[in-house]
Amino acid sequence: MRIFGVDFTCAPRRAKPITVASGVLHKSRLNLEAIERLQTFTDFEHLLARAGPWVGGFDFPFSLPRDLVRDLGWPAEWPALVAHCAALSRQELRKALDDYRASRPIGSKYVHRATDYPAGSSSPMKLVNPPVALMFHEGAPRVLASGAHVPALSAGDEKRVALEAYPGLLVRRQLGIRESYKSDTRREHTPQRRAARRQIVEALKKGKPLGVRLVTAPRLERAMVAEGAADLLDAAICAVQAAWAAARPGYGIPASAPHGEGWIVSS
Repeated sequence: MRIFGVDFTCAPRRAKPITVASGVLHKSRLNLEAIERLQTFTDFEHLLARAGPWVGGFDFPFSLPRDLVRDLGWPAEWPALVAHCAALSRQELRKALDDYRASRPIGSKYVHRATDYPAGSSSPMKLVNPPVALMFHEGAPRVLASGAHVPALSAGDEKRVALEAYPGLLVRRQLGIRESYKSDTRREHTPQRRAARRQIVEALKKGKPLGVRLVTAPRLERAMVAEGAADLLDAAICAVQAAWAAARPGYGIPASAPHGEGWIVSS
């Protein structure tokens, strides 16, 4: 089974591309073979169109909290919701989320999906640090348009399976590593963060925490440890999460997952 792990950005470019880890899953062993750097959304769309069978883990929210969707009167069904949001400009989406936040009491400005609580992930409403709402706005419409199968959200080509992944879940909740391991700011590329990346890589090589053993060439392993932004490492973690899901009935998504919200695999 071909596995992709995708570290996404809402503004791909040479300095900050979409990073893809590609490997092959055999039983509980994930052989990481290559890292790709996608500098445009067109390149990302071509990735989604690649012939299967493959399972991909994508690091961006596939949907929005159902309370938000209900309160704004947006479509509850995922394909219609994504199409509605795709028709909004980035500025219109920002205004809708800003106005909604302003209407809510202090301490409850953001609403979350059910999966965000066990995963420890940000509300998909968030517009900064990280701008996951913009990542949804750019990523989800392209996943929908690709015709891939999106479990719990949209039936599609079952040889191309798109799943929501989140590296922070594996690192903080499942490995228990609280130290920051990455930064996009070069002056913050400290020995402590490098040591944390090494700790994460060593855990993945041993099959921790999901029972999927990551195997890769020494050059890729060195790159995952050396890169201060950790885009390579995050892509590899997404691949491990996708591999975990690929081996489970229903991709490990619980039957209790709220309709239309999506689910972060392994949460």
